[in-house]
Amino acid sequence: MKKKTRHLVTIADLSNEEIEHIYQLAADTKSMIRHGIRSNALAGRVLGMIFEKPSMRTRMSFQAAMIQAGGQAIDIRGPEIGLGRRESVQDVAQVMSRYVDAIMIRTFAHQNVRLLARNASAPVINGLSDYAHPCQALADVFTVRETVGALKGVRVVFVGDGNNVARSLAMLCAKLKMPFVLCAPRGHEFDKRFVNAVARHVGGRPDVRLVRDPHRAVRNAQIIYTDVWASMGQEAEAERRARVFRPYQVNAELMKAAPRDARVMHCLPAHRGDEISGEVIDGPHSIVYDQAENRLHAQKALLFFLLGAEKH
Repeated sequence: MKKKTRHLVTIADLSNEEIEHIYQLAADTKSMIRHGIRSNALAGRVLGMIFEKPSMRTRMSFQAAMIQAGGQAIDIRGPEIGLGRRESVQDVAQVMSRYVDAIMIRTFAHQNVRLLARNASAPVINGLSDYAHPCQALADVFTVRETVGALKGVRVVFVGDGNNVARSLAMLCAKLKMPFVLCAPRGHEFDKRFVNAVARHVGGRPDVRLVRDPHRAVRNAQIIYTDVWASMGQEAEAERRARVFRPYQVNAELMKAAPRDARVMHCLPAHRGDEISGEVIDGPHSIVYDQAENRLHAQKALLFFLLGAEKH
């Protein structure tokens, strides 16, 4: 019987046991790289990458992961492929599945990822959509695991918009019993549909809360996370969002309200002086560059897992 193809469309696609397994693989491969040991687990394998949105970390981390493990990555840009316009998503899925071993897509519409996964025989990885960013969340919580140890009970406070990064992080935290607080202005909180989806997935009421006041939100935070106020595709709203989110900047004053050992995270790119001040992102509380590095290790582990190449 043919093994069912696994995809990563959202964090909900992974069980807790699989997440822990991926994290162990990530820790192993990171240690190997630090000791100058390269794997050939993906020798002869090819990752096809679709980019409808600009990318630096996603492109470089996935490509580096494939090369370090003996494989290769090919990328194709949005205008070249014309998803849903020049060519249907269904046709792209079936054709690419015959060329490559896995497909990573970074797109605007989440429906593109879902359609691709529904029609592809190769594993599909959501490298970012307007709804979710599961690869970012996996790398982020792996970084928390490295920083504080056991994950259960670690309190994460996301200061800013309830966007794709926040949704994926909240879902992963809920699964792993990590209290999650979204600190957002009115109109930028999680919608009921998402909160209900988290509750259904974890089998009960998740520890996901909304706190409006940033100083109160970070009072017991172990991790303080922020992201840009206007994501790609929201440029027309940037000026309005800047006014609304100005009180939500993660800066030295806000850090005074947090525990002394709190750590600060940002998925990058950062707009210094907007959602985060330069002194915080460059300061002793920041683990921003650790989480950026861990995109490489977590995604390599994810590729090992999805491609059944775990013996490395």
